[in-house]
This record gives sequence, structure tokens and C-alpha cells, in this order.
Amino acid sequence: MDGVITADEAHNRADWKVGVDIGGTFIDFCALEVNSGRVASLKVLTTPEDPGAELMTGLALLAEREGLDPTHMTRFVHGTTVGINTIIQRKGAPLALFTNAGFEDVIELARLRMPDMYSLFCSRPDPLISRDMVFGIPARMRADGSETKAPDVATVESAVAAAKANGAQGIVVAFLHSWRNAAQEASVKSAIARLAPDLFVFTSAEVWPVIREYERSSTAILNGYVHPRVSGYLTALEERLKSRGVPARPMLTKSNGGLMNAAEGKQACVNMLLSGTASGVIGAAWLARQAGEDRILTLDIGGTSADFALIIDGRPQFGTGELIGEFPLHIPSVSVSSIGVGGGSIASVDAQGVLRVGPESAGSTPGPACYGRGGERATVTDAMVVCGWLGHSEMAYGQLSIDTGLAHRAVGELARRLGRPVEQTAQAILDIAVSEMFVEVEKLASRAGVDLRDFTLMPFGGGGPMLGAFLARELGMKRVMAPRRPGVVSALGGLVADLRGDFIRTIFSPLSASLPIIRAAFEALASEGLDWLAAQGHDAAAELNFSCDMRYLGQSYEIEVVLSPEWLEESDAEAIEQAFHRTHERLYDFHDPDGEIELVNMRLSAVGAGPALSFPEIDEIDVSASPARQLPVYTGLGVETVDLHDRQTLVPGSSFQGPAVVVQEDTTLAIPAGVQARVDRHLNLLLTFAE
Repeated sequence: MDGVITADEAHNRADWKVGVDIGGTFIDFCALEVNSGRVASLKVLTTPEDPGAELMTGLALLAEREGLDPTHMTRFVHGTTVGINTIIQRKGAPLALFTNAGFEDVIELARLRMPDMYSLFCSRPDPLISRDMVFGIPARMRADGSETKAPDVATVESAVAAAKANGAQGIVVAFLHSWRNAAQEASVKSAIARLAPDLFVFTSAEVWPVIREYERSSTAILNGYVHPRVSGYLTALEERLKSRGVPARPMLTKSNGGLMNAAEGKQACVNMLLSGTASGVIGAAWLARQAGEDRILTLDIGGTSADFALIIDGRPQFGTGELIGEFPLHIPSVSVSSIGVGGGSIASVDAQGVLRVGPESAGSTPGPACYGRGGERATVTDAMVVCGWLGHSEMAYGQLSIDTGLAHRAVGELARRLGRPVEQTAQAILDIAVSEMFVEVEKLASRAGVDLRDFTLMPFGGGGPMLGAFLARELGMKRVMAPRRPGVVSALGGLVADLRGDFIRTIFSPLSASLPIIRAAFEALASEGLDWLAAQGHDAAAELNFSCDMRYLGQSYEIEVVLSPEWLEESDAEAIEQAFHRTHERLYDFHDPDGEIELVNMRLSAVGAGPALSFPEIDEIDVSASPARQLPVYTGLGVETVDLHDRQTLVPGSSFQGPAVVVQEDTTLAIPAGVQARVDRHLNLLLTFAE
């Protein structure tokens, strides 16, 4: 019958599932055609001046090269570093903060801690909202939720006028004890909407209703700071997909490694600040499990930033208080540490004649000098070209050709200022980049209490494989695992991610008196979580994970304790207490069996499983890989002859020795001397350092 698809036709019809990740320089695609098991990947330069245009370019190229039909796309998941790059580069919206009169210094006082107490040159970052844009509103709510003074309407009116006059695009409202009662924040938000409908407004309670005014305020500020750029990007994304006839509802990767729909992402921007970075960790964890690796340090280097995370027992680590540039994020998220060092990070000489790298990035426009797109300042990528590690094949699936002359010219400008040879200057840029990453990774390992010598480094992103082996060597790590398509691991993470929503209630009560409250609150949280999953379009079984933030009475900070649903159903206070004692013992090597326990927050994570996907495996055949040719490379000690291999010619079981360069469609792997390389059955390239 005309216009009707038969069962056989429906079975044979292509079923494309596409993961997309946008970074500071490239947008990455990982597409799986489910029926055939065929995987296609691609990188396209971003177009900051026209958000979404690069997405259309990528879909057109995938259609041309791989036969992808957008109208047969049943899953579209998108991760982006737009939010985190906005904060790192401080290019967010001008904001005003409305808080209680007398508490105008809340974001500057923070927790009265210096970022590095052992550094003589340490300084705290400037707040995202300057002091002259913070307005105190006479209003007061008690900790029990009762109001002692309603917000002063006249003060709100004058504060709105002053904020607009000073150029604010949005306002964040953060009052004391709104975690208990959000009525005052809501009333001020309504007043602002009436007085200045052109300003966007967020309240701290609607962003993340948690106790502690600084943490709640700073999280709301991060949400507002990135809102215009994130919302504008997502609006363009939806319009572009609709124009191509994509039937799949666009989903976004979240900071917690899960997914949400694009409409929610426009308002809950803070939930996707670590969108791209968390998605990369989810993809890396999936690859690690496929390869049987259970302890991984991930290294994701893009054009703007380098991101690090730990995978233990095959699972990403989660937490709160992750740093977004210089600022802590207080919502549940995949534990990722980020610094402003990437392939596009610009090298410069400061007023004291010291060579520095980042955090300013050349991005995709104009990009590193070697891209030939108008960039004139030396970057980490240009340094790799000058040393000879990079520039021996087309990059980014044919999107770029490297101009070595432009790289030498850019690095040469710095070399003249420093009075050093150009190759030594390039090597110094790389050494600084690696050393900055080394410091950040050591902090991560110390916080987690792990020995990195027991871990395998997994480098990905466009720049991870370029510098990963050098970082592993400095850290004393013995193994590196480079996936078959390192440049699109974050896009892969979107394909394999689950729906995940996090919900919280602050109780702040002794545990002994809280069991009835706990049961009632968790029932409410469970209902909220299931409703959220339904709103995301999930109609299958759900996984509900319960936990509490608890502490001994008198402690300043709490720890998260995972709870069993049976304990809640049976009101088993003893089981909850023992779980807290065990967790405290594991983290701090002691517990107090007679200590009174205080419950602060209750948490729920609602998870809707994503599609079960798998990639084919290929049997290994022992064979010595033959290099395509040899190259002169400056390694820091001098110019050495290095083998060049094409990744496409390396079959499972292929092996070779470093030093070597491996070129492929999406990145280049730089392998130092003293390394044994081998391809496994999953097409991962495994590097082992000599003892």
C-alpha cells in the first residue's frame, strides 16, 4: 500500500544513533548504524560566530561520506564545553546579585580559604560578579523557615534600576535559608520580572536548594553567568536539527554523566557546565570496561582546556565541589578537574620575561598559527609542529592542513624575545603545558588517595594523544591506552549515556530523630525523580539510588553515605548508622561508634538506562608494524629520527617501539623513546613504559 512501511522495510531501514560533542576548536561526531554495526566519526571546526552551523556541516559530510540520513536518526545526544569555556575565558553575562542586606560580601568571603595556602604568590580569583553589582535587600528568613522581615519593595526597585544602569543582563537572587523556604526569593524574582522583563532571573533555591549560602549562591551565579551563551546555542541547535528533518528529540549530556532534554538545558545551565568533559569520562569508562581496564586516569585535551578524571572499578567517580576553572561547582557531577591548557592555548612572555602558557586560547577562529586561518600567536599545537611531532598528515578528517612555516614564524617571535633557539622555545612551551597538567593531576590523586602508578592513562580529545605519553612518563605511570578514535570519545559518551537526574532535600536534624522524616522525604524525592524521567520520555524501568550527607555532631562538613532502599522501608536506623561509620572509617581511617550522627542532606539519583551498544572485536595476530617513513623530531635533547605509522594500517596484534609518531584521522599520537606499543583486539593502542 502506498505510503505504508512494511515490517521487512522497517527492519531493514537504517537506524542511526549519533553522539555530538562541541569543544572550543572542533565539534566531534560519533555515529552508529545499529543494524549493520558500522561506526562513523568526524571532526569539524567550530563556528563561534554562527552557533550550529558546524553541526549542519558535519551532518552533511556524514551524509556524503557515510550515507547518514538525518530523517533516520533515532537518537541524538549532544555534549558541549560552551559553558565551561565561557567561565574559563570569563566571557559570560554581566550579572547582579541580590542578597540579604549585611551579607553583600558573601561571594568574596566565600569560605575564607586561599586556593594554595603554600604558595607565596597565591591569590584568590576575582568573583564573577563585582562588588558594585551586589545589592543588599532588607529581608530575613529564620532557619526554621519563618519570616521575620519581608523583602523591602522600594529597595528592590532601586536595586533593579541600578543593576540595569550598570549593564546587567541578568540577576541572581540568593537569600539566607531559602533551602528551607524559598518564598522570599520567589517574591523578589516576580518583582524583578515586573520591573525589568528584559532581564533574566535565577534564584538560588530553584537552581540547587542546598544548605550553606555561599555554595548555593555560587552555584546559582554560575548558572546565570553562562545562561545567555548556553541558551542561545541550544536554541540554534534545535532549529538546525528541525531544518534537517531529524525526528529524534535532542538530548544533552549533563555534568553528572547523564542526559536531559534541550529545553531543560536552557534553564538548568549549571547541570551541563561539565557536559562535554563528563561525557568524555562516560565514554572513556565504557571503553575501559570493554577492554577490561578497571583503573583509568583520563586525559581529555581540546583546544581550550585539559580535563582529568579517575575511573575506579570501571566506574567514573562522582562528587560535589568540582572546580570549573577557578570556581567550585556544588551540584553532583562526574569528578573532573580542568585547567586552561589545551592545543590552542597561547604562549606568551610576561613583563618579567617569563614564558607562560594559557589560559587564553586561540580557539577555532583564528586558531593556532599553523592552521593558516589568521592566527599569529604561538600555541601548544604550533610548538608540537615546530618540534616535528605534528604536521605530517591532514588533520581532523581532512578539515585542516598544517603550515609548518607559520608555526615556526609564531614560535620564532617568542624565541627572539627569550633569546633562545626556536626548537628550544617550542620544547619549553610543551614542558610548561605538561608541568601544569602534572600539578593538577597530582592534586586530583592526592584528594582521591590513589597511587597513579596503579592506573592506566587514557588520552583522548584532539590534543590528549599528543601530550598524554609525556604526562604519563612524568607521573611515573606504566601504561597508556589510546582508543581507536580518541578525538571523538566525548561524542561516544553521549551514545552510551543513561538518563540521570539528581534531587536533594536538606533536613539538618539528628539521625535518631529523623527516620520518619527520611522516609517521607525519600518518597517525595522518588516521586519527583520518576516524574522527571517521564518528562524526559523514559517509559521503561528506572533505577533509584539513595544516599544521605551525614556527619558526627560538631563536624563542619559531611560525607555522602549510600543507602539501601530496604533500610528506608524497614526504618532500620542501625543499618544506616553502621553504613555511616564504615564510610567514615574508609575515608578518614577512624570512626566513633558512640558519636551522635547528624543528617544534613538526602539525595536521590534517578537513572533511566540508555541503549545497550557494542562494537565488534577482532582477533589479534602477532606482527611487527612497518613504519610508513621516518621523521626528524626535536625531543628536547636534540633532533632524533622517529618512525611514523599510519593508524589505519595497525591491525590487532601489531607492535612497534618508540620513539614514534602515529597519524590518524582525528589526532596524532606522540610516543617517546623507551615505550613498547601494541594494538589490542578492540583496536586500542596500548603503550607500556620500560621499567
